[in-house]
Amino acid sequence: MKPAFNSWAEFFAMGGYALYVWLAVAATLLSLLCLWGHTRWQYKQLLADIQRREAREQRIQQANQAQVEHAKNAARPQEKQQ
Repeated sequence: MKPAFNSWAEFFAMGGYALYVWLAVAATLLSLLCLWGHTRWQYKQLLADIQRREAREQRIQQANQAQVEHAKNAARPQEKQQ
């Protein structure tokens, strides 16, 4: 089996097409890096949104429970003071 390039210099020169080859490699890697970064950013945004929604639901439940307790206390007849 014969190697395609005899030296590292030939490998990096890519048979005279180095500019096109390495620009394509750079564009591909840059695109993948941007996609990865955007995906991580969206993931963090999604987690933050879920946490905000859960906190809101918890506050709503606490407010509803407080209203129920207040209604129960208001409905009780007041004891006569002696």
